Amino acid sequence: MTTESRRAPATGNDDLKALIRTVADYPIPGIQFRDVSTLLLDGEGFRATIDRLAATIDPATVDLIAGIEARGFIVAAGLSYALRKGKVMLRKQGKLPGQTVGIDYALEYGTDRIEMHQGAVTPGQRIVLVDDLLATGGTALAGAGLLRGQGAIVDTALFIVDLPDLGGATKLRAQGIEPIALISFEGH
Repeated sequence: MTTESRRAPATGNDDLKALIRTVADYPIPGIQFRDVSTLLLDGEGFRATIDRLAATIDPATVDLIAGIEARGFIVAAGLSYALRKGKVMLRKQGKLPGQTVGIDYALEYGTDRIEMHQGAVTPGQRIVLVDDLLATGGTALAGAGLLRGQGAIVDTALFIVDLPDLGGATKLRAQGIEPIALISFEGH
């Protein structure tokens, strides 16, 4: 399957875009926060979101869906169900019981860490990375790095929203990961 055939349509998701609330000046002045929680409140909108994201993936080419904490879990669970695939959770440090593997990554101010259960993925498994929103790409790149560090193949990442002006999609493509998003918002 070519990348072009897997892309979400550039148009045709205005119904979903209308369900996403914009909160001005959050978390700091000048930021337009794109809040997908209002889309999640709409049952038909959420169902359409999962169906449209699932349509971008050939289930035969995927072994697992990896969701990034926290809203990424919601989207990944829906996709896991729709595609009949297992789901691995990429969590913040210290949230998983048992032995974990993790990766530290840079934030605008400081660092963070995500982890998963040791042995959750095996070398050669094809994993689709999922989160609600793609901004600078730091968390998605960390998730891909964590999965790849365990031998998984990660070449696709799904998002409800992309903020292209922040450059995350470009950074993912530079690492061999094709980002697919249903909706784009200009600006920050």
